Amino acid sequence: MTAKTIVLLHGFTGSGANWADHAAHFRAAGLRVLTPDLPGHGKNQSASSDDYTTQSTAAQLAALLESTESGPVHLLGYSMGGRLALYFALHYPAQVASLLLESASPGLATAEERASRIASDNALADRIESEGIPAFVTFWESLPLWKSQEKLPIDALEWLHEKRLQNNATGLALSLRGMGTGIQPSLWDRLGELAMAVLLLAGEEDAKFVAIAQQMAERIPHARLVIGPNAGHTIHLEQPTSFGQEVIRFVR
Repeated sequence: MTAKTIVLLHGFTGSGANWADHAAHFRAAGLRVLTPDLPGHGKNQSASSDDYTTQSTAAQLAALLESTESGPVHLLGYSMGGRLALYFALHYPAQVASLLLESASPGLATAEERASRIASDNALADRIESEGIPAFVTFWESLPLWKSQEKLPIDALEWLHEKRLQNNATGLALSLRGMGTGIQPSLWDRLGELAMAVLLLAGEEDAKFVAIAQQMAERIPHARLVIGPNAGHTIHLEQPTSFGQEVIRFVR
């Protein structure tokens, strides 16, 4: 019997390497695992801004799966990767057996919200290019969104910091301009189209994304909502054991 495949999509400033521990755990559980680098991250660096849109990235992922997989996959996305996973599931449903979204959203509902976010995303992209990666990482790690990461062991924080420093300023800037929350089409009105089983994961200390997940669960026909205790935005880092167990249980 062919092993089930789970595809893990990382968040902004991450890469496929960020999933190393979970990938090993999932393989030990009998799953085949793919951890692609999204545009502007890891080894996926392109000079063309056309490669950094959500539409183009989804098409790249579809081509990858067509060349490597014989059937639909279980698609797990975290944060930015979750927004991409949701877009992919709606546009390439035949390639998705189930959808797992960690701290993800369907985008911003109104044109005014999107315009405001595009402006802030573009300003941050300009800042990354002008100030460089070290200054950006210092700013990024100071955001309230990561407050719950303070409970992580020192070696885990240092590893995460070093991974962020390995990013390329041009790649991150292009990613923000092409795949930022503002530029992404709103998918709120399309959630009811999801025919596959969907697992929604949010950390109880991340109030914004708990609320988003609850609203999504009300609109998705076959959704299961799990609020992770003692965790914020990065459940897979803050509570890795329970996160991994939840994912394997759902995929099986």
